[in-house]
Amino acid sequence: MTKIQIKQRPLLTRPEQFQGVPPFIAEILARRGVQSEQELELKLKNLLAPELKGLDAAVALMDQAIDEQKKIVIVGDYDADGATSTALMMLVLRDMGAQVDYLVPDRFKYGYGLTPAIAELAHHTYQPDLLITVDNGISSHAGVDAAHALGMQVIITDHHLTTKETPLAEAVVNPNQLGCEFPSKALAGVGVAFYVLANLASLRNRQGKSTSKVTQYLDLVALGTYADVAVLDYNNRILVDAGVKRIQQHQCRVGILALLDIAGREATSIRAQDLGFVLGPRINAAGRMESMRIGIECLLADTMETAYPIAQQLNQLNIDRRQIEGEMKQQALSALDSLQLSQQDIPAALVLFEENWHQGVIGIVAGRLKEQFHRPTIVFAPDEDGIHIKGSARSIDGVHIRDTIEQVAEQHPELVSHFGGHAAAAGLTIRKENFEAFKTVFNDCVAAMDESIFQATLWTDGELPVSALQLDTLNWIEQLGPWGQKFPLPQFEGHFKVIDFRWLKETHLKLRLAIDQYSFDAIAFNTAGRFEFDPMRDHVHLVYEIDRNVFNGNVSLQLRIVHLN
Repeated sequence: MTKIQIKQRPLLTRPEQFQGVPPFIAEILARRGVQSEQELELKLKNLLAPELKGLDAAVALMDQAIDEQKKIVIVGDYDADGATSTALMMLVLRDMGAQVDYLVPDRFKYGYGLTPAIAELAHHTYQPDLLITVDNGISSHAGVDAAHALGMQVIITDHHLTTKETPLAEAVVNPNQLGCEFPSKALAGVGVAFYVLANLASLRNRQGKSTSKVTQYLDLVALGTYADVAVLDYNNRILVDAGVKRIQQHQCRVGILALLDIAGREATSIRAQDLGFVLGPRINAAGRMESMRIGIECLLADTMETAYPIAQQLNQLNIDRRQIEGEMKQQALSALDSLQLSQQDIPAALVLFEENWHQGVIGIVAGRLKEQFHRPTIVFAPDEDGIHIKGSARSIDGVHIRDTIEQVAEQHPELVSHFGGHAAAAGLTIRKENFEAFKTVFNDCVAAMDESIFQATLWTDGELPVSALQLDTLNWIEQLGPWGQKFPLPQFEGHFKVIDFRWLKETHLKLRLAIDQYSFDAIAFNTAGRFEFDPMRDHVHLVYEIDRNVFNGNVSLQLRIVHLN
């Protein structure tokens, strides 16, 4: 078990500037760097102006393609961001009367992005005049060249990081490309697609042409943004909040309502977190286990009769994914156990590979191991060609995983065939015969970093005043959401007296706690292996989130335990 230090988040702005809220709420906002009260107004009119490099060129090309009835093919990606981006493009362009189809690379056969093979497949299947990438393409130099050789124009819309010149496409829209001065670098792929389509719709509306109300699809933008763990800066919080509200009001894709129903969740009461923990995994399961076409078709469905059986299929794929993930994680833990490492001996990075591991699940397993051991983790699975292996990397704060892989690739070009990604997550392909050499070099790169990054830290918002342990506080917190990446849900700490405890299904710990004259329930889900509870002690120190418990129509405050000493 990784030893965790508990620290209070520092104040990044002045709490006094937030009027009309309790002092502890003002501190929560200041600890997240909220600059002004305007940042609490999540209105679409406050979205950043569409000053994205390449946007005008992309919009002009798409406008012309619709007018001239050229064939358009969307080249998507096989995760939830790619699926929502593809669905958004399809729906809006169809509204405008475009001739449009889509193609998502089979991750097991073609790998990621617009490759020459995908350009050829698009040409063979659809004979398009225009290819538009969503959530991919920024590194597809060879793919763009191949598309051009086959007589196609190319528009790239992407959000992935790059330090290189962009491919020679007709237009490239990516806030992270060199020379783009768009203030937010946090847009997900679906956010970039939204900006492109909203501006296309605005242009066509001004010209009196067939158009689309793009804001009706903000449920897709919210889902893709949150599921891709995009940073929730002010701009993304506006997009996510608007999308969540559409889902709560049932003004969303019926496929989303079908997935929520199968998961036993009420659309009217969902929160942003449910996009990441309920909807995202079920959409992602299609790309991980089979084909992302299933996920996209669920989002494109116009009737519940069409959507529901597809949603059931996605739910079953997610159940299958969980089983494989559990087996793989157990194998990985067994491999680490066999090394008999103490906490001090854990290597700077965990780099693992097994011949029987599943390519679609390695990212989740890497994330679980990263959380458990607080180390950057790369998990590899075999590629179909038998020569290469594909890796999924997940990182801790302080280690920019994409840049670290790039460092290895620059020092040892023979060790890395392909790579791409972000600070916290990346993907790469290497030759199987180079696994041990890559593992050594990558580990050495991480080991050379500052030692302090290997100390796991749990950041809290301090102690909540006893008088604030009530449902009104939860209402405040919910009003100030959405909470997520880099805008975390408030977590508090405190010492409580234990009145009673019991185990639920032998894995969840339920406590009855007291402080001063107040008493309430607390629950720790999936406690085994996370922390130890000593039933002989009459006091506990907790890090917790506040939640509500609904039982027999009664609503009461409940603490959700994050960490227990």
